[in-house]
Amino acid sequence: MPAASWPCGTPVSDSLPRNVDTVVLGAGAAGCVIAARLSEDTGRQVLLVESGPDPDPANLPADLTDGRRNSMARHDWGLTHRPNRQRRFDFPLPRGRVVGGSSAVNTCVALRGQPGDYDDWARRGLKDWGWEDCLPAFRRLETDLDPWTDDRWHGRDGPLPVIREPRARWAPWHAGFVDAAQALGFPACDDPNAPGAIGVGPHAMNRIDGRRVSAAEAWLTPAVRARPHLHLTANTEALRVTWEGLTATGVELVQHGVLHRVQARRIVVTGGVFGTPAILLRSGVGPRRILHHHSVDVVRDLPVGERLLDHPGCAVFLVPRPGVARREHPILQTALRYRAPGASIPGTIQIQAGANMAFDSPVVPMVSLMGHVGRPKGRGRLRWPSLDLHARPVIDSRLFDHPDDRRLGVQIMALIRDLAHTRPLRDLARPVWPRPAVLADHGRLDRFLRWVTDSGYHPSGTVPMGTEDDPEAVCDGTGRVHGTEGLYVGDACLFPTIMTANTHLPTLMVAERIAEGLRGQRT
Repeated sequence: MPAASWPCGTPVSDSLPRNVDTVVLGAGAAGCVIAARLSEDTGRQVLLVESGPDPDPANLPADLTDGRRNSMARHDWGLTHRPNRQRRFDFPLPRGRVVGGSSAVNTCVALRGQPGDYDDWARRGLKDWGWEDCLPAFRRLETDLDPWTDDRWHGRDGPLPVIREPRARWAPWHAGFVDAAQALGFPACDDPNAPGAIGVGPHAMNRIDGRRVSAAEAWLTPAVRARPHLHLTANTEALRVTWEGLTATGVELVQHGVLHRVQARRIVVTGGVFGTPAILLRSGVGPRRILHHHSVDVVRDLPVGERLLDHPGCAVFLVPRPGVARREHPILQTALRYRAPGASIPGTIQIQAGANMAFDSPVVPMVSLMGHVGRPKGRGRLRWPSLDLHARPVIDSRLFDHPDDRRLGVQIMALIRDLAHTRPLRDLARPVWPRPAVLADHGRLDRFLRWVTDSGYHPSGTVPMGTEDDPEAVCDGTGRVHGTEGLYVGDACLFPTIMTANTHLPTLMVAERIAEGLRGQRT
């Protein structure tokens, strides 16, 4: 038995279901989708397990409903990461710890990415994951509230509402940003989710009149929660998967210090980009050297957590003129997307205006111009000092360590400088950091980037899917862990490459497709 199992002598409880068809470990965005979809079949018992709380859906805390800004503390895992080797201290890496996961605490950006992102997956041998394969799931998951968008690309009756706020509702900083980008010659873009869309305009968002609509609210509706064959248990930790040979037979869960054992025909791990690898490692699935180091019996030697994908971010901060930055303004409303020089996919660079930064104060208000590299070449790594239930990984993001990424970062910063100097933005705010002398010199910007970069808050790809002969792959195209039976992964860990957009909608799409495949399996 793995050393990471629950201590001997701990009482075992039978208060949870003892035998179900499917256990879904993690009620983040992907877990909500998969549990809701699988429980549409009334003949299947589904147990959805969440380590965080499950607030009353009819009386959600204000930080979970306020879609104007991230919730950074009240429902957070408290993770930190080292952005790269030049940084001497760690930075917060917010991840939602609540039913709904990060979809319950994020800034509500609802972007899909470009068709080329998914066609690249197909070229890697995942033949069912090209754009045309993924588009039906993107359409199925949304209700696009803008009647003028093209029905070829958008859904009208899915769980998640998506809208683009009209200019009349933009904060001054967001409107000025769009005017600045157009002054530099970038085209207008009304629908960033249309295939091939580039230019500047409103974000597509799952924020309606300022209110965040999380995956929990969209998929775990009162009617879904009332299904007698769907069991949701919150404040419950997933310890490990149990086995008979290479077949997963159930899970061990810990709730209020009590161990529970549940038998299941299938286990779907949706614990998030950092939680899913931890559950797999405690279950004996991972690199042999790591499992041996932690005295865990090896079930499958696979590259779990051997890489981390994220968007390297950079920014210029500005002091706004009176009235430009107000607490009621949302952080994000508009964005510019364009093709990086030499890129095969459009929209590989994204720049956004930040109208109300998290560290604002009444004394020193601040706005920003933020950019990220959409298809970085650099990769991060995870380290596991401990596999104890409440241990956290050491997250080494390695942002802008790759010289090609850094070259693009310098170009982004130079464009941000030019945007800040256009009349529409010059009349609204004054750049204060980095200093003008740094912004004017590419060599100094290159050095500056590595000292100030941070995550785009889009970690992914720690348990990637791929073909059996892919040395990086842990799962196949159905989410099944290679070489096992009954064990699946269903969240953003599966991304073989990161897409050019924020990862929320792609995560929902992947979960929809994994659930679709699992629904086709009969007992």
